[in-house]
Amino acid sequence: MGAGLHYCPLATEYWILNSMHIAVIVTTYNRPDALAAVLEGYLAQEDRDFELVVADDGSTGETGSLVADYARRAPFLLRHAWQEDRGFRAGAARNRAIASTAADYLVFSDGDCVPPRGFVARHRALAEAGWFVAGNRILLSEAFTARVLRERLPIHGWGHTAWCAAWLRRDVNRLLPLLALPGDRFRRRAPRRWEGVKTCNLAAWRADLERVNGFDEAYTGWGLEDSDLVIRLAHAGVRHKSARFAAPVFHLWHREWDRSRLPENERRLDEILASARVAARVGLDQYRSRAGSAR
Repeated sequence: MGAGLHYCPLATEYWILNSMHIAVIVTTYNRPDALAAVLEGYLAQEDRDFELVVADDGSTGETGSLVADYARRAPFLLRHAWQEDRGFRAGAARNRAIASTAADYLVFSDGDCVPPRGFVARHRALAEAGWFVAGNRILLSEAFTARVLRERLPIHGWGHTAWCAAWLRRDVNRLLPLLALPGDRFRRRAPRRWEGVKTCNLAAWRADLERVNGFDEAYTGWGLEDSDLVIRLAHAGVRHKSARFAAPVFHLWHREWDRSRLPENERRLDEILASARVAARVGLDQYRSRAGSAR
C-alpha cells in the first residue's frame, strides 16, 4: 500500500456489505391481494438500496398489472419474471428470477410473507462470505389475514404494542421471533443444519448459488426444493447462519398446497442426503445458456 494508507479489516467489511448489490426475489402465484401487502412492505423498507424481482409461477394478467403499478411507484428497480403455468414449479420461477439479475446477494421470500421495515437492512448486516442466512416467520390466522388484506393494514410498520395485542387476540401464533438479540456468535452454532430452512426467508451469495446450479427443477409440486438447495450448499461447504431474532417475516394464511407429489420429492431428498452431490441436475445453468445463445 502507498504511504499513509492503512488496511482496516472492519472498515473494509463495512464497505463490502454496504456496497453489495442485493436483489430480493419474491415468488407468487395468483394471489395479487397478498402480493400487494408484501410489496407495500418493501416500499417501506429502511434500506432501499436493493432491487426486487417478482418470480411469478404462471399468474394471470391481474398480477402483471399489479406489479407494473408498483414498479412505477417503487424507489428501487422492480421487475416481473413470469413463466407459463404448468403446475407448481417454484424452483424454476426462482431460477429464472436469479438469472434476470446481476445482484451479488439474493434474499428469497414469498408473495404471502410481509417483511417488517428493517428486513432488508438486517439481511444486509447478516451477510457473510461462506454462509447462507435463514430466518423464520410469524403465522397469521385466517381471520386476521382476511382483515389485513381487506383493510390494507400496514402490518409491516407495526410496533411491539400492536403485535402484543394481536397475539392476545390469537391473531398470530407467536411473538418470540420479534425479539431482536444482539451479538453474532450464536448465529453460527449449527453450520450444517438444513432442517427447517425455508425459502420464505433465506439469503445466499450469488456465487454460491451458481456453484450449486441454483434450485433443482426436478422437484415439481409442493415441497422440499428448498431443503434440497441448502443440503447442496452444505455439500459445497457453505454454512448455515441463523437470522432468528433479527429478520422475521409475517406469513399470511393460505390453504395448504396440493401435496400429492410430496412422496416423490421426499425420495429425491433422501437421494441427495445420501450423496455428496453439489449441483442441481436441472438448474440455473440452462437460463445462462439461453441468454448466451440469444446474444
